[in-house]
Amino acid sequence: MTVLQLDRISKQFGQFQALNQVSMELKQGEIYGFIGPNGAGKSTTIRIILGMLQATSGSATLFGKDVWRDAAEVHKRCAYVPGDVNVWPNLTGGEVIDVLLKMNGIYDKKKRDHWIERLQFDPSKKSRSYSKGNRQKIALIAAFASNADLFILDEPTSGLDPLMEHVFQQGVQEVKDNGKTVLLSSHILSEVEKLCDRVAIIRQGEIIEQGSLKDMRHLTRMHIMVETRYPLHELEQYKGIYDVEEQGNILHFQMDAEQTEPVMQYLSQQGIIRLESSPPKLEDLFMRHYEQKGGR
Repeated sequence: MTVLQLDRISKQFGQFQALNQVSMELKQGEIYGFIGPNGAGKSTTIRIILGMLQATSGSATLFGKDVWRDAAEVHKRCAYVPGDVNVWPNLTGGEVIDVLLKMNGIYDKKKRDHWIERLQFDPSKKSRSYSKGNRQKIALIAAFASNADLFILDEPTSGLDPLMEHVFQQGVQEVKDNGKTVLLSSHILSEVEKLCDRVAIIRQGEIIEQGSLKDMRHLTRMHIMVETRYPLHELEQYKGIYDVEEQGNILHFQMDAEQTEPVMQYLSQQGIIRLESSPPKLEDLFMRHYEQKGGR
């Protein structure tokens, strides 16, 4: 079942084209990564999904309903965590969480208390005294303690320490295991790689690549470290070899995944003493796209 459908969404602010023909589809029960640098159009896309901005052209639906016309109705099934949480300064953290949870008419105190404990949050302090990380925890607790069907997380771990990031990742996985859907916008590539089933890369308002990580692996490079009995003088003659560095008898290089068989045959002929390979990472794919498109 399709939860979110964006069809050729564009958004202009005066002469500035913030989004250009962005299309995206999220299925029920998946974690969808949405990555790109600051200013690429991630937050603008999310504001359109939430009905906070109206698209200049194109259509966007949540649970089959228009995100702009039916915003109040679809919001009842969504939980949103922004990258910078602002809260009522005179309320305690616990009171803010209660307000957010009761807005949708569903209040599970046991679930609320469970997440307060897991995120090691003190709900008794006035919100004005909280650090950025603790304000972030308020939004995360309210989201995870809700009964939402779609979780929209826009840089949700901003300000969290590594231990709390791990708790957050566990929470996202639990949400998926319960059949819910997650849109995770982040510039922390390792987080996206660890959690997401599919990924979209946005650059200057355009989706430049999307699909499952498995489908996208062919676009990136393996990292190889090899030590052989005989010199590898002919290695760079093979296609798909990059960034060769020599350290004595040890060679480090990157290799396109589709060149694995011929290169390995050549290496074995030179007498392999030691060989280590590390799998392609999302970060490599991300950087290659930006290099190819003229980004820095």
